[in-house]
Amino acid sequence: MAAPLTDLPVSSGKTCFCSIVIPVYQDDEALLLLLADLQPMRAHGYQVIVVNGQQPVTVNDNFLTMTDQYIFASKGRAAQMNAGAAIADGQILWFLHADTRLDVDACHHQILQISLTEKSWGFFAVRLSGAALIYRLIEKLMNLRSCLTAIATGDQGIFVKKSAFDKAGAYPSQPLMEDIEISKRLKTLSKPLCATVRIVTSSRRWQQRGVIKTILLMWWLRLAYWAGAPASRIAQWYR
Repeated sequence: MAAPLTDLPVSSGKTCFCSIVIPVYQDDEALLLLLADLQPMRAHGYQVIVVNGQQPVTVNDNFLTMTDQYIFASKGRAAQMNAGAAIADGQILWFLHADTRLDVDACHHQILQISLTEKSWGFFAVRLSGAALIYRLIEKLMNLRSCLTAIATGDQGIFVKKSAFDKAGAYPSQPLMEDIEISKRLKTLSKPLCATVRIVTSSRRWQQRGVIKTILLMWWLRLAYWAGAPASRIAQWYR
């Protein structure tokens, strides 16, 4: 049986159980909610690192008190996540989007599994925040696809042993599909742990663009990427 979060020793020195890396860009409201969720973890072996892709004139004091490191990097999730990983002290790296919400104990139990097994990495099932029935279908298909293909999206909170992350060469320097690319690299090292616990991610992308339009767009972008289209071109289509 996995140890509860409160059984982890308080981190000390230059090592800790897990470093949580959160890239953010103009999403302060969502970030504050996530950081509030993560506070119990900070006292029990987790390090929280926020990497902002925009350097404001001033930084909200809450961000400084609710994180272990709050730094700045060039805009772009890959660059921001790599910058956070570079200063992380954790044996495991856990990458979260700023608009994520979660149950810390349930997530901890899943992350702990890769430290107890030969698996190098894993990811969570996702639940979209929208209440409409169509979101239940979308998330079900997303979770099924990711476990069948061993390809995760950033929304699913990829967690990976630091040694495996380094061996995979970190996130590729590209503006989009960095999660797909690192998944492809990591699955050559081991099968992923497909965590049964769900983390909640915002459904605003579907709400703003329209559900059907967003689904078709994402299918098209993935198909184009698999067919060899450069990530820079795909990023232009996406935006």
